[in-house]
Formats: sequence, C-alpha cells, structure tokens
Amino acid sequence: MKKILGSILFILAASANANECELTIESNDMMQFSTKSLTAPKSCKEVTVTLKHTGKLPKNAMGHNWVLSKQADIPDIASDGMGAGLDKNYLKEGDSRVLAATKIIGGGEQTSVTFASNLLKEGENYAFFCSYPGHYAIMQGTFTLI
Repeated sequence: MKKILGSILFILAASANANECELTIESNDMMQFSTKSLTAPKSCKEVTVTLKHTGKLPKNAMGHNWVLSKQADIPDIASDGMGAGLDKNYLKEGDSRVLAATKIIGGGEQTSVTFASNLLKEGENYAFFCSYPGHYAIMQGTFTLI
C-alpha cells in the first residue's frame, strides 16, 4: 500500500510541475493582455505559453502575438518587425533578439510556443509584448523564472 501511495504522490508531483511550466495569457480587442507578468519555475526545462485572443476582430485588424525578449530590445524588435508584415508575424526573420514568439492570431483563435528555459539567464530583465504595429507600447509585461 505504501508503495502504491508513493507512486501516486510522485505522479501528482510530476503533473503539478508540468502544469507550472504551461502558462496561458489572453488578449482582446482592446489591445490588452490579461496579465502584466508571467512566471515559471527555474525547474522547468521547457516553458509553453498559450495565447488566447478573446476578441472578435480578425488578425489583419486587431491581431496579437506573444513575443519574449530582453526588455531593452522591445522597441527595436517592434520597429524592425513592422517591415516584415503580417505574413511574417511582424517579426524580422531570424531576429536573434527574439527568444520565443507565437504567430499572430485574430479573435477566437489561440496559439502556443514552447521554448527551453536555459535560453534565459538569471538576473536578466525579460519581457513579453505584442509585435503588431503600435501594440507594443501598451501590450507588454515581464517574464521571470523563479
């Protein structure tokens, strides 16, 4: 009985850790994310972020994505991305400053990105934002491994 109980507790602990590594954030037609900060445990080898667009407008009118970078790089990434266009998710192809990014989605859609947590260095200020033109000034927040 103790062996079975121990196995059950191990499975429950493993699933709790897996869930901590899977984050969800929402966006809407008012150019808002549902939170200004996201955290994941340092113990996560990979982090998955799911973006849900709860609005109704299509991606060419009010599209959103979720982009992870260093805080200081946001303005330049957004500026460089404007020329890339919607079909490239308003991100310059091969931009090494982008640590992770979802595609642009419209109302009622969702998308996810999974990235290795070892891409992030302790003590760095990381941020997430939407790279759709004009959105990054309002739609951003902090991302921290704890």
